[in-house]
Amino acid sequence: MKKYLYLAFNKPFGILSQFTSENTDDHLGLFNLPKDVYACGRLDKDSEGLLLLSNDGALIERLLNPKFDKEKTYWVQVENIPTDEAIKKLASGGIQIQDYKTKPCQVHIIEPQPLITERNPPVRVRQSIPTCWLEIKLTEGKNRQIRRMTAAVGHPTLRLIRKKIGKLELGNLEPGKFKEIERSEIF
Repeated sequence: MKKYLYLAFNKPFGILSQFTSENTDDHLGLFNLPKDVYACGRLDKDSEGLLLLSNDGALIERLLNPKFDKEKTYWVQVENIPTDEAIKKLASGGIQIQDYKTKPCQVHIIEPQPLITERNPPVRVRQSIPTCWLEIKLTEGKNRQIRRMTAAVGHPTLRLIRKKIGKLELGNLEPGKFKEIERSEIF
């Protein structure tokens, strides 16, 4: 009987959610991850945080198939401070992203603002424009969806960190590190 493996990985900024690349310095193959595991979903190269890897095809299907509505939680640093109206627009759904309208989601400004370790390379800073951290919980995950949503309400995303998939939390796992977990920690 095949032994299933489940890994929580903190994907650093600038790394693709795949094991090979034309470049030699931007893929999961650089992190000594076990063989025969695959990313259960994606985080784009510009995003950071929790990436689940497994060799359990049924789990991967359950996480990727939209009919299962698996909630994912993100911390999103945006330009400027969103108004209540902008937060409501993000949360209510219906934001047009290419040929797709977003579903309703949960959005709020994180209070107090979290202390997040600086990224390498650092996020651009403009002294005259404040930034703000939002928590966004989605049950969908279209390509660059959060970035497009925040831009649509006038608050471009500066930094995006996935903090949670289902009930599995990133916690204090350092960027570029992984740990083995149990399937029961995800659902």
